[in-house]
Amino acid sequence: MNEPTINQPTVFLTLAMSLVAIVMVLVHFAIFGIVDETDEGTTAHIFQLLIVAQVPFIAFLAFRWLAVAPKQTLFFIVLQASAALAAIVAVFFLTS
Repeated sequence: MNEPTINQPTVFLTLAMSLVAIVMVLVHFAIFGIVDETDEGTTAHIFQLLIVAQVPFIAFLAFRWLAVAPKQTLFFIVLQASAALAAIVAVFFLTS
């Protein structure tokens, strides 16, 4: 194996975690709308865990593949960062 592919767990798990986070935000918005909550709730805590849990996977991906295949590795890191940023932006705009 010369380069990272989307089939590797360090790549697809981080993308899946970001996509699950986005879906959670959108489902919460669709069910409850924009509400002013005093407590963050379970959904917010799971979202936070999903975003933070990606860090070790990304670090391992960078450590393992950056020297071997820098172009592909940077592509996957930028793709994952974009997905995580989209989830964070969704929280920012869809909650009060």
